Amino acid sequence: MTDNTWTVPEPELLERVRERLEGESRQENEGATAVLATLVDVEGNAYRRPGAKLLFDADGEGIGAITAGCLEDELRTAAATVRETGRPRLVSYDLREGEESASDVWGLGVGCNGRLEILLEPLAESLRPAVTAFDEGRDVAVCTVLADDGPLERGDRASYYPDAGERNGRFDVLDGDPADWPTDALERPARDLVDRGRGTRLERTLESGRQLEVFVDGLAAQPELVVCGTGHDVAPVVELAAAEFRVTVVGFRGAVDLDERFPDADRTVTTSPARLRDALELDDRTHAVVMTHNFVDDRLAVDELLRSPAPYVGLLGPRERFEEMRAAFEREGRQFAASELERLYTPIGLDLGSGSPYGIAHSIVAEVLAVANGRDPGHLSARDGPIHERIDATDDDGRS
Repeated sequence: MTDNTWTVPEPELLERVRERLEGESRQENEGATAVLATLVDVEGNAYRRPGAKLLFDADGEGIGAITAGCLEDELRTAAATVRETGRPRLVSYDLREGEESASDVWGLGVGCNGRLEILLEPLAESLRPAVTAFDEGRDVAVCTVLADDGPLERGDRASYYPDAGERNGRFDVLDGDPADWPTDALERPARDLVDRGRGTRLERTLESGRQLEVFVDGLAAQPELVVCGTGHDVAPVVELAAAEFRVTVVGFRGAVDLDERFPDADRTVTTSPARLRDALELDDRTHAVVMTHNFVDDRLAVDELLRSPAPYVGLLGPRERFEEMRAAFEREGRQFAASELERLYTPIGLDLGSGSPYGIAHSIVAEVLAVANGRDPGHLSARDGPIHERIDATDDDGRS
């Protein structure tokens, strides 16, 4: 693995999965050549949380990460076996101090200090609907069978779409008999996990009395970041944000080639600041940064954005600048409700102490990311309990 392939963000990894599936479907009689590894359970501490993925190509090259590098060689060997047999496989690694496996095989100080269970499976067509939906910006939960004792087999899959336009969403059973899938018992945890963008391992009892183990992987569509501005200081923000958000750059002047200037943006839009709500679909997953350096444009853009459901509106510049805007608004009869001001962040960004272009960009993106994840930024050393939150997904009967 290289640094570039190890640091691939999940949206790009899922895009690679979709591309591999499309490529392999055109290669008749060659079978699956890539293997997907997914972290499905963690006991203790781990570098990544359940749902982390690593894709191995036919030549064994890995894309993505499950650990900080301690297990990737072991997983590559296991993936080769899966590629040969064509069957999914569950593997476990215990990296806790004092365990023989941690001290004798990987050496001391591997860092994870936990037990990891990983599903390795050949890329299957049953993954295609989910990765396609995610690529289109839709929420989806991927339910994959882990146990291999029937009636469903390891690797059998169903997808859940909470935005299917139906009252309770929709399950698409892709493998096995639909009657064998406990979709009623999986629906609530699947919806909850999609909302939180998290994955967890669940056990459900079938009508036959057998226990079914399923990994439910909630793939929440990426939140959107709208950046209003076309100055040179916008490029570092777009570059850093692209790993976590679908980024839209909005320009208010037509003289700049936005696509050429901001290659990391998912899309670019040219409009007027007073027509932002007409030009963009602004919802409760849309976060916005205003940094045009033009007082009038900034003022009109902030007004438009605060009238939308966007949970975050960040304004570049000192606090006094917004107070000037607010005074101008008041002279025009525009009063801001408390709920609007709660969503306005100015001066924008976290206090990281850096004044360089990339330092400022890190400050801005870190603040937006914290708000998007519902976190109050602080030092992890001061956080009680695990760094990654533990998932307690339950069904209507309260079962986890």
